[in-house]
Amino acid sequence: MFNEFTNGIFKVLKKLSVGNSLLLAIIYTAGHFIIAISTVRLITGANWFDAGLTATIEPILNGVWFYILHKYLAKKITKRLYDNKTKH
Repeated sequence: MFNEFTNGIFKVLKKLSVGNSLLLAIIYTAGHFIIAISTVRLITGANWFDAGLTATIEPILNGVWFYILHKYLAKKITKRLYDNKTKH
C-alpha cells in the first residue's frame, strides 16, 4: 500500500515537473508567499500590511522567474530526449 501511494505521488510530481510549468509556478508562488509573509513578520515585526506588501511583490517576481526558467529547461530536456531517441 505504501509503495502504491509513493508511486502515485511520484507520478504526479513527474507530470507536474515536465509538463505544466504554469501550475507548478502558481503552487510555488503560493507557498513562497506564505513563507515570505511569515518571515517578514517574525524577523522585522512588521504589521500585516507591510509584511503582506513585501511578501506579495517578491514571490510574484520569483514566480515569474521560475516560470521562465522552467519553460526553458523543460524545452531543453524535451529536445535532448527527442534527440537521443532519434539517434538510436
